Amino acid sequence: MLRSFRHPDTAGGRVLWARGERGRWGRVLLTNHVLSGALIGARARGPEQAFAAGVASHFVLDAIPHWGEWGTKRMFLRVAVADGLVSLAVAGALAAAAPPARRAAVLAGMAGAALPDMDKPTKLWFGWSPFPRKFDRFHNRIQLEAWRRGYVEVLAAGALAPAALIALRGSRAPA
Repeated sequence: MLRSFRHPDTAGGRVLWARGERGRWGRVLLTNHVLSGALIGARARGPEQAFAAGVASHFVLDAIPHWGEWGTKRMFLRVAVADGLVSLAVAGALAAAAPPARRAAVLAGMAGAALPDMDKPTKLWFGWSPFPRKFDRFHNRIQLEAWRRGYVEVLAAGALAPAALIALRGSRAPA
């Protein structure tokens, strides 16, 4: 069954995924998920807790009204490719900045925070999501996106980046 989602604060345009699946492309920028995951990993007891809390943080960030509704596949890819590259650079820098005893937890937090968005590349390249349909429905329904909310992403990054760096500086080995 093909589905699309509309929110009252958006133009309500529908976007087609590769292979005809209807869906929405916009999400909180992956970089902000990576930053929140690093912050969580710096404070978590260990990698398992960091990973689980990172996954949970993904949905908390997605539930905040934010930037999205790209309109076209081309615009989505322009933003997503740049954001993906920045996310990789940020993840590498934060992993390198993490104390060796905390590095596994920081990496696990970042991986958990980014994991729920793995449906985007698999849908785009292969036409399917790696997650159950109920998971995808929930993930899509919590999003409140509008093109005019780019400032939300900038504010989030402006808060999360220094918080993650401060947490990494003050982090110790797990107890």
